[in-house]
Amino acid sequence: MMEWLRLIVGGICILAGIATALIAVYGLFKFKYAMNRMHVAAMTDTLSILMVLLGLIIIRGASMDALKLALIILFFWFASPVSSHLLAGLEVEISDKLKDNCDIEEQERGGDRS
Repeated sequence: MMEWLRLIVGGICILAGIATALIAVYGLFKFKYAMNRMHVAAMTDTLSILMVLLGLIIIRGASMDALKLALIILFFWFASPVSSHLLAGLEVEISDKLKDNCDIEEQERGGDRS
């Protein structure tokens, strides 16, 4: 009975992760600007990877495989935001149309910040 419960809960987590990834694909095609697309991808890939790997951990049970999957989750949680930030910085540096697509507030360099 416990095996079936783990299989059902793990399957629900995996299906939720796949659904989240499919929603992200829709968001990638819906938005026109690169920064919006990147935001959708960065946010949803973290959640979808978490849900799929959590489902696999639940199905596998307590084992070395589950520990390896947990370490993969940890790696992706660090790598995804960093890579998204680097890509956003690159877009800011090279995009000529940035001011047309975003509201950019000029920041003061030094001086009084009241």
